[in-house]
Amino acid sequence: MELLRFDDLTQTISSMVGVLLAQPVALAAFAAALGIIVTGGSIMMFAVKAGTVTVLLAGDRSAGAIELPPLRLSALREANQTTLERFTTGVRTLFFRYLRLGILLTVVYAIIGAAYVLFVFGPSLPQALDNPLMVTLASLSVLVGITLVNFLYLLMQIVMAAENCGVLDAVPHVARLVRRRAKELGQILAAILALMLMATGVSILATTQLGLISFVPFIGLAALPLQVFAWLVRGVVFQFVGLTGVATYVRMHFALRSAPIGVHTPTNGLRQVTRA
Repeated sequence: MELLRFDDLTQTISSMVGVLLAQPVALAAFAAALGIIVTGGSIMMFAVKAGTVTVLLAGDRSAGAIELPPLRLSALREANQTTLERFTTGVRTLFFRYLRLGILLTVVYAIIGAAYVLFVFGPSLPQALDNPLMVTLASLSVLVGITLVNFLYLLMQIVMAAENCGVLDAVPHVARLVRRRAKELGQILAAILALMLMATGVSILATTQLGLISFVPFIGLAALPLQVFAWLVRGVVFQFVGLTGVATYVRMHFALRSAPIGVHTPTNGLRQVTRA
């Protein structure tokens, strides 16, 4: 239990890292195990995301303008298109496309990480850049860059499923969506990030406050399970917020595809409407 105390967490991590560095074989085994877990978990998430997005697309097509009142139970039943057959069909159709997109995302992550490490630990920087403020700004820039990359990654997944296309074919669709709905997309992204920050803040606050009673006999035994529960709730909230964001982006994509973008009058006097 001493290793799980919140106050000694930093010291415990430092001790574990020191032990692993002193044992190269154990360090290599740990790195290999971690790589297998991350790779397997990512591949599983690609499959789950393929089926989930397919179900959401089918529900959006069936729901119609469900956001307009009155909202009736029959409309909710019609919008519910969750079936095992539809989910597995989405996995078979989109899995390898999402896998290629995930490999591209990993490459982008690697480039961002390498640039950050080179900036912080690379050759000597000019005097104007060699200060804690610039390192902090660089760290914030990495966080912003990763957020934007994940945002574009999600839009790519949605477009690939909606248009039944590959990675390269989805790029112009995403560019058009971002160009014509930049304000709405920014508002949705800001709302999602705000909800995630609030959920994380509540989890950290609960974990910290429960840590204050961890030293109390008997009562302190309940602190660790409650802390774990707080982070589990955070994870569930993140998943629901993410699904809400996906559904919103799906609706915006279909609205853009069916919206008129221009009206012109030819020589015969008849008005013609072109669509996106």
